Amino acid sequence: MGHMEFDYVIVGGGSAGCVLAARLSEDPNTSVCLVEAGGGGRDIFIRAPALVATMVSGRPKINNWAFQTEPQPELNGRRGFQPRGKTLGGSSAINAMLYVRGHKADYDEWAALGCDGWDWASVLPYFRRSERFAGGADALHGDAGPLQVGPQSAPRKISHAFLEACESLQIRKTDDFNGDRQEGAGFYHVTQFQGGPQKGERCSAAAAYLFPAMRRPNLTVLTRALTEKVLLEDGRATGVQIKRRGRREVLKARREVILSAGAFGSPQLLMLSGIGPAAELTAQGIPVLHDAPGVGQNLQDHLDYVLSYRSRRRDVVGLNPRGLARLGKAGLRWRKTGQGLFASPMAEGGAFLRSDPGLDRPDLQIHFVIGIVDEHMRKLHLSDGYSCHICVLRPESTGHVGLQSANPTAPPRIDPAFLSDRRDLEALMRGARIMEQIMEADALTPWRGGQLYAHDGSDAALEADIRARADTIYHPVGTCRMGADPASVVDIEARVRGVDGLRVVDASIMPKLIGGNTNAPTMMMAEKVADLIQPGLRPQQS
Repeated sequence: MGHMEFDYVIVGGGSAGCVLAARLSEDPNTSVCLVEAGGGGRDIFIRAPALVATMVSGRPKINNWAFQTEPQPELNGRRGFQPRGKTLGGSSAINAMLYVRGHKADYDEWAALGCDGWDWASVLPYFRRSERFAGGADALHGDAGPLQVGPQSAPRKISHAFLEACESLQIRKTDDFNGDRQEGAGFYHVTQFQGGPQKGERCSAAAAYLFPAMRRPNLTVLTRALTEKVLLEDGRATGVQIKRRGRREVLKARREVILSAGAFGSPQLLMLSGIGPAAELTAQGIPVLHDAPGVGQNLQDHLDYVLSYRSRRRDVVGLNPRGLARLGKAGLRWRKTGQGLFASPMAEGGAFLRSDPGLDRPDLQIHFVIGIVDEHMRKLHLSDGYSCHICVLRPESTGHVGLQSANPTAPPRIDPAFLSDRRDLEALMRGARIMEQIMEADALTPWRGGQLYAHDGSDAALEADIRARADTIYHPVGTCRMGADPASVVDIEARVRGVDGLRVVDASIMPKLIGGNTNAPTMMMAEKVADLIQPGLRPQQS
């Protein structure tokens, strides 16, 4: 078993890992190794935004772990589907490219929960540092960061009609969900190359941060390498054991091991390494090196309910021969110009709404999609169509991640416990009623064909439909919770409690799920922790 030695070993080349590898390797005297179980993250499925549809279903498994949940009692015992990126770029390589930070009060809430230095005023500079915003710099946006962010080049007519439908219901328009006012309806900003030879391509965390940094001699990136466990000596993380090309290797870390394997991968890896709830480890025959009951707990995710419609107009996505021919033409246009349907995030329009006017911030989010998305594209419909999704932003239900096996190749045991708190169902039903009104508004009449899964409209029928079809919209967080209390898994600098030389930096450390998509916040967190690890290396943005 050979071994290599570095200052930092980062496990997981996703949104956080790419940022950390790039930032820590800015110091030429620091050696960094990034280990990724998936591939290189440069293929056409990732670069062409529209081809996300081929990856998200996990059939076949292209750049996707394609996890399943435990049977969910409140969802008729169904197993949910949990796609996660398995490639450099992680889930930023297989998502809808939406750049959403959440509500500023979400971060003030983190601080109130004991995470000093994670309030909105403290995290905003890191959002700005990461961003190269097409609209230029201002008090909220940055224009010098690696991550290219901007408005979509040309949302479809139906997406404009969606905004008109919202306006007819007194949901006012907002030009920037990351601006002064999140609430309202608008078009999402996207993580997409805005110009140059890559114009129109997805700007994943790897494309933004990692690929440019890979030219540095002090950064080593290993792909198709599965990390099996963190190695501990006398209460300190000294490296990791990986399996690559059929052989086991040891990567030694002189300074730190950093886990950025995501809300499912990071707690799983801690447990495989003997760090976690004693009963969970003992059940799998894993020696308990550090009893940490919080590892894997506090799983929170956005449960999504979708309405789908056939379209009478053909300017949407369909999987019939005509629709596929249109897609083929759009692909050629995208290759030449970086524009058109192939550049679309598909989820073009959206809204942030309150289910109750007494709330201090929106608790519902809508994604309006220019095609039929049924069961994560696992159930295909030939019709031209469109769909609208709604989720509850701050669910009360919390689940957990555990082990199915001590074998590192086995998937983790994922139980989001969706709708285990009745309040989530009630808020989702209120949101569904608002979404139904939007979908029935006059502005969408020219497109509106038959509705898939139509029901009699009663509360009982709506509840039954939610239980029969709702599932994740891909925002799992919280399983290695950050906090100041002894029960938290990591402290406010993301250091694992009770183990030296070990951090976790990814969506798993969020103490509470934010009100929005989780990709931009995950990159922000990695920017901030990189600063904590190497203070003074990067000048603070004003």
